[in-house]
Amino acid sequence: MDPRTASNRAIRAAAGRLQRLNARHPWSHNDAFIPWIMRGLPEHRRTAVDIGCGRGELLTRLAPEFDRVIGCDADADMRAAAARRTVDQPNVSVTGGGWVDFASDDHTGLDLITMTAVLHHLDTPAVLERVEQLLAPGGRFLVVGLARRDTLIDHLWDYASMVTNPIIGIVKHPRPVRDAAPTPPPFPVKEPDLTFTELRRLFDQHLPDSRIRWRLGFRYTAEWTKPADSV
Repeated sequence: MDPRTASNRAIRAAAGRLQRLNARHPWSHNDAFIPWIMRGLPEHRRTAVDIGCGRGELLTRLAPEFDRVIGCDADADMRAAAARRTVDQPNVSVTGGGWVDFASDDHTGLDLITMTAVLHHLDTPAVLERVEQLLAPGGRFLVVGLARRDTLIDHLWDYASMVTNPIIGIVKHPRPVRDAAPTPPPFPVKEPDLTFTELRRLFDQHLPDSRIRWRLGFRYTAEWTKPADSV
């Protein structure tokens, strides 16, 4: 047997075992980054906007920290879920239309803009340019995103995520789910077009001094603070 064939079969078998283990100990890769976002909040906390707010998990965490929190999502079911989750938090509002409609409105002087698994759905250069305009001096842009794997380092991060994913699942969800079956995602799914290298170049071009790095959980994080002396 061709050694390469045997190796491919072994990789597929290992991936299948990992997938079954992950199904028994599920966890939200996106929600796992909420603590990272909360650690990166700006000094001034008047208005925060979460683009692609989903069911509103992050909105509930931001609400005690800001005077006003706005959640945007293009999906009606997600907006309804977010509204129900935040019904007892009067400083939170949930709106539709997603990024395009929000960015075209007269929203300026924002202290925080967050995006979790959203940026790869959008026109990244246009978003980065508009973010710079929307944020107040000292405001922060925090991104949890997905990138297309290209370099050896990209793939090494992928393999590291594959290995640690079930370990994290067992820690976060120690009681196994019985008869777990995959369900279709309730929100649009899109494979990322831009590589990590391309994203780094765009962030450097549009948001100088931003920080972008790979993370476990098949995600990258990016953060940028608008200079305090910006006009």
